[in-house]
Amino acid sequence: MNKNNYINLAKKSANLQINELKKISKVFNKSFIRAVDLILNCKGKVIFAGIGKSGLIARKISATFSSIGIPSFFCDPAQALHGDMGQMEKKDILIIFSYSGNTSELSNMLKYANRFRIKIIGVASKADSLLLKASDIKILLPKVKESDITGMVPTSSTSITMLLGDCLATTVMVKRKFSKEKFKIYHPGGNIGGSLLLAKDIMITGKKLPLIKVNSKLSEGLKTMNKKNFGIIVAVKGKYIKGLVTDGDLRREIKFISKDTRIQKIMTKKPLFVNENMPASKALSIMNEKKITSLLVVSDNDFKKKNKKLIGIIHIHSLLNYGLK
Repeated sequence: MNKNNYINLAKKSANLQINELKKISKVFNKSFIRAVDLILNCKGKVIFAGIGKSGLIARKISATFSSIGIPSFFCDPAQALHGDMGQMEKKDILIIFSYSGNTSELSNMLKYANRFRIKIIGVASKADSLLLKASDIKILLPKVKESDITGMVPTSSTSITMLLGDCLATTVMVKRKFSKEKFKIYHPGGNIGGSLLLAKDIMITGKKLPLIKVNSKLSEGLKTMNKKNFGIIVAVKGKYIKGLVTDGDLRREIKFISKDTRIQKIMTKKPLFVNENMPASKALSIMNEKKITSLLVVSDNDFKKKNKKLIGIIHIHSLLNYGLK
């Protein structure tokens, strides 16, 4: 076979799946609405189950729900026969995926859930299937053409099942007013967590800030700089920022002028500021571009004002500690 034909075969498969996925609109009906309402009003956990490839999809969707703050886990119907069903309680919801809906391993799980009055959302493509007959809410998946050469390998069917699960999750997110701020809570690490960090999340605050009165002597400034160990001091008058002095500024000037000289004589009067909700990654980019190790952080309200109050400092070490580089 001409290897250039690989791409044509892949495109054919992809296009077939894309066309089949358009059938998802048939699922957005009263049963879908009831399923969303049941999830939103759940007082316990949202438990996902499935066998084989449907089980793999259920695991992924369960992980998605957990990542948006909805307590969830996957329960393997086969393993559940050996004690795992004890994880399920009446206040929980059980969402089961099975494209045929007649997988024999589901029988005991369905009996258990019905016995203990655990609400079941069944997802299958056959209306008369064992799964949908036993479910409180029945989501009927449209039958789709598989995209492989035999038309038998689960491809389009697994894709449309995954799409349904993601649509449930994203609809619930909107109704619960889920935000980047909340997402960050459940993703403190990794690339996603790092990309969501804001200046206010990593800035140094409170008594750690290297503040000094604008009319202080250079000798006092040197003591403050050594004590705080950030390589800068921020000159303030009352609550407002008046200037910035770096370690290099102070050590260069102190050789040529009296230690009694006031900080305001050598300070930079227009230091760089960032607002508290600037992405930390952008702050790092500014620091790299300007070749500096610290940035002053002010509130969003103060950012465009002439007089600004310091609420924090971002130091390069803080960024590195969070894995940003």
